[in-house]
Amino acid sequence: MVTPDSLPALAGEAQHAYRLVNSKFPPIELFSDVADAAEFETLYRIQALTNPRLLNEVGRIELIPLADIPFGIPGCSYAVAPFTHVNPAGSRFSSGEFGVLYLADTVDTAIAEVRHHQQLYWSRVAALKYERFVFRSLYCSFSEHGSVDATAVPASDPIYAPDDYSQSHRLGKAAKEAGLAGLRYRSVRSPGNHCWALLTPRHVTSIVQSAHYEMIWSGQVIGINQLSNA
Repeated sequence: MVTPDSLPALAGEAQHAYRLVNSKFPPIELFSDVADAAEFETLYRIQALTNPRLLNEVGRIELIPLADIPFGIPGCSYAVAPFTHVNPAGSRFSSGEFGVLYLADTVDTAIAEVRHHQQLYWSRVAALKYERFVFRSLYCSFSEHGSVDATAVPASDPIYAPDDYSQSHRLGKAAKEAGLAGLRYRSVRSPGNHCWALLTPRHVTSIVQSAHYEMIWSGQVIGINQLSNA
């Protein structure tokens, strides 16, 4: 079984990557309005008294230490959202107990990853015959400091099983408990490419919008089109 201490530590180099998010989810402006944790706590308390939608917008802020939030960076809300709006169904490296910021080495890798999961989700909705889903592509800059390299593990290992996440869940939980910043790993949906699973946003330095894409659904994803540049 793969364990975090069996994986090589990454050198902490600066990296650039991509992420696709559904355009129906807007940025959380509160994270962009403050420069540090003290300002956030003050503004959060004030707005919580007058804005009943704030809790839904910010999400479960108790799931992330304020010290891990990279206040002041471009796109702070994009960096934080996966950790305060956790998918209860889980993901490759989380069973749903904690959030993960997933990034891909190229926009095509990000599209391949999202396409797979959209296909899986919408195929279960029998009544959906046709739809178009719009995604914004995000360009992320971050450091691999504190992360380990799971690309050293062969693609045949159970952590890369296409549909069984039991082993990758164990690795993700162990990495989280060990205080690691993240994992670099092989893309399962775009073989030959790689992704990152960041377990904290603290080493993210920027996330900016780069383009919009649409996925066309007609019983399956039948097309993907770029709609605009940044």
